[in-house]
Amino acid sequence: MIFTIIIYLPVICFAILGLRYHTHMLQLSSYQFQGYFRHLRTDKARMIAHIAFILLFVVTMSGELINTGIQLIALVALLGVYIGLLISYVPRQAKKKFVVTDRVKRLFVTYVILSFLILVLPYIIFGAFRRSYSASAQGGIEGAFISMIVTVVMMVLYIGLLPLIPALANLINKPIENRINRWFIDDAVRMINDHGNLRIIGITGSFGKTSVKYYLTTLLSESFSVLMTPESYNTPMGIVRTIREHLKPTHEIFVCEMGARHLHDIKEITDIVHPDDGIVTSIGYQHLETFHSLENIISTKYELLDAVDEKEKKEGKQEGKHLKFVNGDNEIIRANMKYPDAITYGLSDGNDYQAKDIVVTGAGTSFTVTSPKGESAEFSTKLVGRHNVENIVGAIAAANSLGVPMKKLVMAVRRLVSVPHRLELVKHGNVSILDDAYNSNPNGAKVALETLSLFRDSVKILVTPGMVELGEKEAEYNEEFGKQAAAVCDYIILVGQKNSADIERGALNAGFNKEKIFTKASFKEASELMYEIDAGKEKVILLENDLPDNYK
Repeated sequence: MIFTIIIYLPVICFAILGLRYHTHMLQLSSYQFQGYFRHLRTDKARMIAHIAFILLFVVTMSGELINTGIQLIALVALLGVYIGLLISYVPRQAKKKFVVTDRVKRLFVTYVILSFLILVLPYIIFGAFRRSYSASAQGGIEGAFISMIVTVVMMVLYIGLLPLIPALANLINKPIENRINRWFIDDAVRMINDHGNLRIIGITGSFGKTSVKYYLTTLLSESFSVLMTPESYNTPMGIVRTIREHLKPTHEIFVCEMGARHLHDIKEITDIVHPDDGIVTSIGYQHLETFHSLENIISTKYELLDAVDEKEKKEGKQEGKHLKFVNGDNEIIRANMKYPDAITYGLSDGNDYQAKDIVVTGAGTSFTVTSPKGESAEFSTKLVGRHNVENIVGAIAAANSLGVPMKKLVMAVRRLVSVPHRLELVKHGNVSILDDAYNSNPNGAKVALETLSLFRDSVKILVTPGMVELGEKEAEYNEEFGKQAAAVCDYIILVGQKNSADIERGALNAGFNKEKIFTKASFKEASELMYEIDAGKEKVILLENDLPDNYK
């Protein structure tokens, strides 16, 4: 028994640390197989080590086929790879912490069952075989040897293939998770149906949706009791959780952000909440890796307005009952204007709600908004940049169309604050941080650089790992990002290796000074450097995108 425990102890330690790490990566990938296997593909060093572990074991056990000296070297290397992998799985500080949810607990129960089947069951089976084979002393020795070999082989395969176990457990648990999720969804639908007069406003877009959600909630709160999906709770289960935990009978409006990474993701959400109104803030080249084409992105974003149109047809067309809003400045929306009855907003002529006479100062931004009814009002906000005006006018269009007077909205706009990590301006002495860390896409990165360019007489520093999930166009867009950065920035600090070469190539091709481009392995190292740079005057640092730990 003691010998068995000693044999299994290294495997148990490895399994606990390794499965915890890969479950964290699975969690960061939203339990999606595509995201998890992308993580495995990009985690090349660790995956090579796992494969090497199996190959070195084969060499070690090759017996008379290979020189004994080579076997000894392979054995030493095998132990080295094991120790290296074990150390690499020791938990470290993560950008987004590992959360032990009920789903994670269920996964670990499945891990235990799978581990038993892979490690312990063969030992039990061959133990029984050994006992039946040990009629003679020679037979007992041979049976024990076979049992030991089979056990060790299964241990090595278990360690070598450990990254695949979370994916297998996730697949096994999928029917259970679907049943559990269905119960929560049905309960949320029941709560909405029981509410009666709740008006649901859906917001989606490739970018800008979170900002519009925050701004619209502030503006509508002037006249209504409003619930919104918090932070980035824009997935079906995040929305369901918001409804079940926060919806009260006193709420009159539910502002629901809807995110999408795959075809028909928005329809999955609209089938739960059945929105009365919809806002499409933008359509752009984001998540191309999972959408596969711009056509799929367009189709999925318009699923929100399709749902509003379907509800309107079902209940009968009544003026003002079901409203559709689109960003009329977005080129892709203009080229694919599916609903001519949609209310448009933006900064360009021809929009139903138009912001013009925009003045940007260090104190903020002022502008004038005209409505379809011919009303006009002057607004001011401490937020900086034309992109903020675009998002604010979208919120004004929706709030005003739902009955909040323009004069009342003027005061509400003055109270708007930056949305966390969406070009949020933070001051640290003579250093200004433009925090745009939440996400990045080609349009958003361009807007962030435009905002950075507004800071006059300052040293401008870009810190970024680049953009991801752009499929085959990822290198092209990151190179273009480098060219755009070269026209604005004094220093560029790149984080990690994934997209650094593409961004650097774009910047250098645009004539940027190579001595002012730095590449650091982690954001911690990059942040230390950005403060160390001796600028001689005020520094403005743009943090553009901060990839979670499942991106390498």
